[in-house]
Amino acid sequence: MRSLLPLLPKPSRYAGIEDNACRKDPQQVRLRVALAFPDTYDVGMSYLGQKILYNIVNSRPHWWAERVMAPEREAGDILRAHDTPLATLESDTPLAQTHCLSFSITHELCYTNVLYMLDLAGIPLRTADRPQDLTACPLIIAGGGALLSAEPLTPFIDVMVLGDGEESLPDVLELLEKALDAGWTRERMLLEARHIPGVYVPSLFTARPEAPTAPPVPLLDDYTRPARRIVADINNTPYPAKQVVPVGAVHNRLSLEIARGCTRGCRFCHAGMVYRPVRERSLETIHNLLDDCLGDTGFDEISFLSLSTGDFSALKTLCFGAMDRCTREQIGLSLPSLRVGSIDDEIIERMSDLRRTGCTLAPEAGSQRLRDVINKGVTEEDLLLHAQKLLEHGWRQVKLYFMIGLPTETDDDLAAITETCLKVRDAAGRGSPRLQVTAALSPFVPKPFTPFQWVPQISQEEIQRRVYLVRNQFKGQKFLKLRWHEPAMSHLEGILSRADRRMADVVEKAYRKGSIFTSWMEHFELAPWLEALEECGLSAQECTGERQPGSPLPWGHLEAGISEEYLLREWQRALGEKITDDCRYGACRQCGACDTKAGPSRMPHTPSPGCAGTPLQEPAVETRAASDAQTQDAGSEPDATLQATNLPDGHLHRNRLIFSQRDQRAHQPSRDEEGRLVCRPPASRPPKITTELTVKAAQYRIWHSKAGGSAYLSQLELQAVLDRALRRAGLPMAFSQGFHPMPLMSFGRALPVGVESHAEWFALTLHKILPPKEIADLLNPLLPPGMEVIRVEFVDKSHRTEQAFAEAFRLTLPTQDETRQAAQCFTEFAALPELNFTRDTKKGPRTANIRAMLRQWEPIVDEQHNNAIEAVTFVADWSNGYLSPLLFGMAILQPLGTPDTLRPRVRLVKTAQLFADEKLYP
Repeated sequence: MRSLLPLLPKPSRYAGIEDNACRKDPQQVRLRVALAFPDTYDVGMSYLGQKILYNIVNSRPHWWAERVMAPEREAGDILRAHDTPLATLESDTPLAQTHCLSFSITHELCYTNVLYMLDLAGIPLRTADRPQDLTACPLIIAGGGALLSAEPLTPFIDVMVLGDGEESLPDVLELLEKALDAGWTRERMLLEARHIPGVYVPSLFTARPEAPTAPPVPLLDDYTRPARRIVADINNTPYPAKQVVPVGAVHNRLSLEIARGCTRGCRFCHAGMVYRPVRERSLETIHNLLDDCLGDTGFDEISFLSLSTGDFSALKTLCFGAMDRCTREQIGLSLPSLRVGSIDDEIIERMSDLRRTGCTLAPEAGSQRLRDVINKGVTEEDLLLHAQKLLEHGWRQVKLYFMIGLPTETDDDLAAITETCLKVRDAAGRGSPRLQVTAALSPFVPKPFTPFQWVPQISQEEIQRRVYLVRNQFKGQKFLKLRWHEPAMSHLEGILSRADRRMADVVEKAYRKGSIFTSWMEHFELAPWLEALEECGLSAQECTGERQPGSPLPWGHLEAGISEEYLLREWQRALGEKITDDCRYGACRQCGACDTKAGPSRMPHTPSPGCAGTPLQEPAVETRAASDAQTQDAGSEPDATLQATNLPDGHLHRNRLIFSQRDQRAHQPSRDEEGRLVCRPPASRPPKITTELTVKAAQYRIWHSKAGGSAYLSQLELQAVLDRALRRAGLPMAFSQGFHPMPLMSFGRALPVGVESHAEWFALTLHKILPPKEIADLLNPLLPPGMEVIRVEFVDKSHRTEQAFAEAFRLTLPTQDETRQAAQCFTEFAALPELNFTRDTKKGPRTANIRAMLRQWEPIVDEQHNNAIEAVTFVADWSNGYLSPLLFGMAILQPLGTPDTLRPRVRLVKTAQLFADEKLYP
């Protein structure tokens, strides 16, 4: 694939030059593993699960895990046109030459992308069609949160890993290594894999033609119910400190998992049910990881990650410990997945002192009745108070997530969405600033292993009607915006989410009809799927319709750790509009996830030390007082928080928390004499920045190269790469002031993507004076392959952003004959009196005389090889206008071919820059 970089869109995504990417000698490793994410690079590099597994596999000296993402459609077409197989990012190894290809399956709409990647790699799509020789075709495995109901993928995957993969994946790879050494067949490998806890081998089950919606039948008596495997104590699992730093990602920040699992009990939430119990990482472990991760990545934003971050029992203690560092180093802090009212005033106030990130809240439903049906545990008063606190501390925008099509929903519930948004907009009261509210509507999709797994999904037409109903209510309202998920896409998700094995043929047919990147609106088409359904004798209504409680379900042979009895009880409570308390702080509901007096956990798990009645650590005295106050406010009994089970050590006890009660005070709304909510006037101020960081002690110009894979970094990507490298180097960068403090850096002209250079520069301001050599020594080891600091020099402020008026280049082609022809093109071009060249710009077509831009040129002759011309050097003069040197070169070489045919063959390298003093730099 590397040879095609000049042709590929976003080529830096395929160059394999990222910081902290693992590079090993192929001759020194026994097992080659490709960790595949079936979506674009930008999405895949935001996925924490792959980073965790990447670190675990590469910690073994004789194993090598590399990454591969789904190339975008245009890139895939280029690979096919050049008969080039999909390859890994680190070593450019074709996937078919690895020993194991492991997919992360995070949602149903990525199914066809799995087939897309297998097809691009030249690997047979179905297990049944793969050779028995494990050296001839890699073992295809998969993991991820969506696998507990991924029956449509079962014919395509050899081994599925259910649950936490930190221990299951190494177990599978150890068995694979043994199989390769012993010369086992693929069939023997799969038979042996069934003994690994948490492993599901789909080929060891067969569908029942007479009852296709029933669970598949096991073929072996000793392998009837594969179960989700979990790690009981996440403090004892490896976590990647030295994470691969992407050149671009949806979430380009440090994601630090602080807890796993959620027991809030939202009845629509698949993850909240199947990731139980809650396991919190200790404060000491988190702070150590934070130091290591920031030091090894240079990220300027931290995201504390959990299914419900605001419910982390020691969130205030954690945040206060991290915020001082964030202020000191100008690092942003975001808390995603916040439940309304889950953070108190003090945290919001401290966060307002930092670079502000966006704020998203999820009331999920507009009316209190419907919030009780789904067990959201949020009141309107909670929501308004949270909004008022945001306004008070300087936020002016908030995003609210709602679901439509929830069980028992009426048009009155939909109207309540608009009413709720208006109340949030006006939360500060008359005469005060309003919040800009963006409401996002997502159609409800019933998911397996939830209390709503039996309910029907409303039709695509009904989804559309409900979206339009809310949209019409939003019309004309100031400070309100509405966005919604495409109804047809949610309809397809509903078709796939509860499907049986018959859907595998539909998935393959849809792929053959061109359906890939189905979760992207620009690529989404429902028609191929409907055609495939019809060809397979299925209907959409059959897939999205109601299931009867107690009837066989396609996923019924898998153990998720949640009993059907518990799910049925919760379904009945939903119909009765009854709330179920969080079992972290309330009574156990016997869901089946933990070892209790009533019975053992339904899942295999790593033994956990300690017991449920023993928190990981006790809070400070003042924190305990705050927790007790909150407990009384909530009306719960302190003793019921973590009921000791009197089980011996080694069992999976109930939710493993740091503090037995949350370390935050409950919000106390201010009310007037008539009991109405009093919203204080909001305050608006820029985030705090220490005076030291704004000092401009010294300014430098740092000259560097940009070659090899680094030449494919765009200017924006280069800025991000340098910012992180400077942070990792510990250089005392100076920052701007205002609402968005930024490092004081400036750059020379942007180099076209794919053009190399030995003469690039950027200007940097530090708040402490350092010797130039020290800056170079600190920075050089942290730059990506192909980049190196050439020289660092002090620069006067008046010349800090001075641009060169001319630049020197060296141009070569693959053969001497082509280079000779290029020299002839330069001779003919130089003989022209003028040449007008028109190019498209953002402001429309622009025409310029580009002959005047060629200041001088000369061929470079190889005297040792018959005076053959080995290169052409030229100086481009930009004093009367600038043109991309790549376009300039292509215009001169026009007699040799079109830019599309020439670009992969031409190597253009900038060698020097010429400033007003007529000296060549560097």
